[in-house]
Amino acid sequence: MKAMLLTALLISQTVFAADFSVHSSDIKAGTPMSAQQEFNGFGCSGANLSPQLQWQNAPAGTKSFAITVFDPDAPTGSGWWHWSVINIPANTTSVATGSTPKGALETRTDYGSAGFGGACPPAGDPAHRYIHTIWALDIEQLPLDAQASGALVGYMLNQHKLGTAQLIATYQRKK
Repeated sequence: MKAMLLTALLISQTVFAADFSVHSSDIKAGTPMSAQQEFNGFGCSGANLSPQLQWQNAPAGTKSFAITVFDPDAPTGSGWWHWSVINIPANTTSVATGSTPKGALETRTDYGSAGFGGACPPAGDPAHRYIHTIWALDIEQLPLDAQASGALVGYMLNQHKLGTAQLIATYQRKK
């Protein structure tokens, strides 16, 4: 009887304990992104559109969200920040293609300006990974402005992180 009760309890917790997750209609985990998410500049000629993202099951206590897109394979010694969006209201659970959530703040990317900067790995490089992360935060507003660097944003996100959800896609520049 105890075994049946324990099994029922474990099953019910599994059913109701959904993980924080992110999905996209524009990009798929482990597969190449399209030219829609390629940068327009630096020798690349894509549409430079941020992908549609939708997340669910944020941790309890979430007061805001952030989005980052990071390429750990960029030949810089420190990766490449493609997008940082902070101060996304807690009632927001998606962002449309090519847009920024209302009330949010985009910060500086490694291209040198705020806003989305699409994939543009060096010609001849193997496929790079692009880590799209939704951050659930314990604070409504990070005390940063649009000129904050990716490293500073990353530091502040880690100080206030309740949880993260990631979608990792790839991109290789056509020769």
